[in-house]
Amino acid sequence: MLTVLEAINLSSDFLQKKEIESPRINAEHLLAHTLNCKRLELYLAFDRPLKENEINKYRELIRRRSKAEPLQYILGSVEFFGMDFKVAPGVLIPRPETEVLVENIIEIFDKKQEIKILDIGTGSGIIAISLAKHFSNSVVTAIDISKEALEIAKYNSELNQTGDKISFYETDILSDNINLTNDYDLVVSNPPYVSLEEFSELRPELSIYEPRFSLTDEDDGLKFYKEISKKSKNLLKQNGYLYFELGFGKSEKVKGIMENNNFSEIKISQDYSNIDRVIYGINK
Repeated sequence: MLTVLEAINLSSDFLQKKEIESPRINAEHLLAHTLNCKRLELYLAFDRPLKENEINKYRELIRRRSKAEPLQYILGSVEFFGMDFKVAPGVLIPRPETEVLVENIIEIFDKKQEIKILDIGTGSGIIAISLAKHFSNSVVTAIDISKEALEIAKYNSELNQTGDKISFYETDILSDNINLTNDYDLVVSNPPYVSLEEFSELRPELSIYEPRFSLTDEDDGLKFYKEISKKSKNLLKQNGYLYFELGFGKSEKVKGIMENNNFSEIKISQDYSNIDRVIYGINK
């Protein structure tokens, strides 16, 4: 009978041959999901034999992952900023780099300060929910063009007990008719920043499975930075903050866009790989 350790080793070798990144960790996560346990608990059960139905379920999950289906979609959830979030095809998978954006915002504002926040392109709701959770006196508006994403974001908000602090609206920020107020202390966005040229070079996990509209603006990767910067001049209070997550290599161009819209005191922060990842400016 196949044991836990044997299953992990065989699956790791198989995923490695399929050029899946971190094959061992993927194999362990999928087996833990199969057995409904934590990944680290597998280390205490290496000699445990797997039942036939467990083997069949595990094989199916490994097959899906071998075809580049994202691990997070298979598991149906992801951890972000110490919280669990539901994810599914139709919403962008949260990434550790976005935690840097949330951390930067938390450093600027006092935890008990009354803050009115607008999250543009909320997706699964990770930014809006993380900020609502941290700032106890915040009022958050989260918008997205996708009904499917908003349903998942609402679910995640209830899951993480911020349902009474966040209002979700289906809105296209590129539209000329956006029904939003003009008194936000903070506008934040992780916009689609992959250019059309860059999109063709993405890994299959991204280009095939994740929603295209959440990744690329079908242009130069700057369209949303331009539109949000322009509209945020009216959405923000005086001395309000505009925060963006940055696409690779776009920091100077986005800085120029913000300067052209008269944002001042613009600062750029790096992620854990020393890549420019967050930019903010103040609406003077």
